[in-house]
Amino acid sequence: MIKLENVSKKYMTKVALREVNLELTAGKIVGLVGENGSGKSTTLKLIAGLSQPTKGLVSVNGVKATHRIANQVSYLSELDEYYSFYNVGQTIDFYASQFSDFNREKADEVCAFMKLDRNAKLKHLSKGNRGRLKIVLTLAREVPVILMDEPLSGLDPMVRDSIVKGLISFIDLERQIVLITTHEIKEIEMILDEVIAIKDGDIIGHHNVEQLRSEQNMGIVEWMTKMYE
Repeated sequence: MIKLENVSKKYMTKVALREVNLELTAGKIVGLVGENGSGKSTTLKLIAGLSQPTKGLVSVNGVKATHRIANQVSYLSELDEYYSFYNVGQTIDFYASQFSDFNREKADEVCAFMKLDRNAKLKHLSKGNRGRLKIVLTLAREVPVILMDEPLSGLDPMVRDSIVKGLISFIDLERQIVLITTHEIKEIEMILDEVIAIKDGDIIGHHNVEQLRSEQNMGIVEWMTKMYE
């Protein structure tokens, strides 16, 4: 479903990714973890077709990842990219007008779960509530690939656990893959099927989470600590 073949990415003189090879299949929630500047966000942007590799090939379902694969990928950016003068309901309506795969019923369901006021103006929302809205807009799209860059950023630690558990009910793992970057590893670990560690543009580890626990008796945090030694 997602394939990176000998992918490198440079920004001027900075190497963001170096000769990365990666293949991910549907039916999984995958965590991409690493330090700031390790290449996590760059990887998501390449898969979303928002950036092009300096070298190598990125493909989604056998098609080269460019802006034309927007109908295959739902991308939650770490940045806020919405019209601040819209309210929550108007923002949902706008997204529905832009994407033919946008499921309004699902958007309403996730919106209710996130306890968002549809009449609240975006410019008056807290960072946490803007983060909840981004999750609504991302999960409401019926696409095979969901990319989430720091989806828990700004959310109150008291509600992260319930939101993470709730994510499962809004994902169709029969046909979707979800790739998540996060610093909140402990909160997200319970829903991950696979974890990928990246450091200085190199993938330094890729494991099935259940096998990590059963074969190495490690959780993701312990494994990461070992990988980064």
